[in-house]
Amino acid sequence: MAGEIEDAIERADRESFTRQPPKTLKGQIGYLLKQLGSAKAVAQEIGVTADSVNRYRRGARKHARPDVAANIDDAVRQRWQPQVRKRRQRQAAATGGITVETRARFGYTAPAGSTDDGRFRRLTVHLPPAYAQRLFDAREAGDSDQQMRQIIAEGFKEIYFQDNGSRAVGLSEVEISDIDYLDLDY
Repeated sequence: MAGEIEDAIERADRESFTRQPPKTLKGQIGYLLKQLGSAKAVAQEIGVTADSVNRYRRGARKHARPDVAANIDDAVRQRWQPQVRKRRQRQAAATGGITVETRARFGYTAPAGSTDDGRFRRLTVHLPPAYAQRLFDAREAGDSDQQMRQIIAEGFKEIYFQDNGSRAVGLSEVEISDIDYLDLDY
């Protein structure tokens, strides 16, 4: 199962679609057949037999089981408009940056005399392109959700807590935990 950060990136990718993916079962199967090349490959991807794929393609079966329908929808969305996704990610990593909206517990390591007890905050912070690039690179490398969460925490430390070095200079580490929700936009 993907983590919160991975899910947030997927949602942001879906929002960048310029056209909606096929909605009918026949249309989705037709798209997957074009992408994967054969009924056998589609069947393996979605967890049914090649005969079932052919029945869906012909329209002999109008509805798939709920679990199979979810697999089909996921397979289509995963492959839909890869160039649009890549272009949006390149733009975010080069010039646009990434906006992170979250409600989570933030704790930090700070000098003596200040509290480092974590507390829930609802934050919307625009992180510079360097953090977007690091986040996309980490995702591409298959890093864990915890590692991607750390990249976002470092961005929050620099941009929100330290205000680009103009305050809280003694702050050494920010930690995000107990994420209520997390949403990305780029």
